[in-house]
Amino acid sequence: MKIFQLKGSKRNIFGKKAAKMHRKESLIPCILYGGSENTIHFNVSKDNVRKLIYTPIVYLVSLSIEEQSYLSILKEIQFHPVSDEILHIDFLQIFENKPTIINIPIELEGTAKGIKEGGKLSLKTKTLKIKGIYKNFPEKIIINVENLELNKTIKVGDLFFENLELLNAKDTIVVSIKLTRATVNPVNV
Repeated sequence: MKIFQLKGSKRNIFGKKAAKMHRKESLIPCILYGGSENTIHFNVSKDNVRKLIYTPIVYLVSLSIEEQSYLSILKEIQFHPVSDEILHIDFLQIFENKPTIINIPIELEGTAKGIKEGGKLSLKTKTLKIKGIYKNFPEKIIINVENLELNKTIKVGDLFFENLELLNAKDTIVVSIKLTRATVNPVNV
């Protein structure tokens, strides 16, 4: 997994008024939890998190907060309901020997048999929830669909990745090949 470097500064005042004041200064209030210490409240610059948030890539985040470094993942982002401005970001500290849960995007590989027969490929699940040690996390989950035939599906229960545990329901459909009207009612030429 790629590592994203992010620098923050601790904040000592809390509450709605303080958060509004920080946002006016182009800072985003953040929190880091899950570590041996109490939660750490800090701010980051809006410009510094743009490449972390507005991308399909999942990053490990190396946080530098006043001379201290923490390895973490982005857990939750709160947006303003009207303006889509970032209001708050939650980070979860991760450790080498402690399993972590993360959502990783899916990428399909190959051309399915069902597409060659006139079917339509449909990706039903864009990410999978995975539990494991962060060193085993891939950047994306690659699923080969070459043997997928018409009217067939690949479910979470059909997938296996070494050193990773899939937490989605086993009967959740990940990808399917649907019949199209052309395959149901072929036109004679």
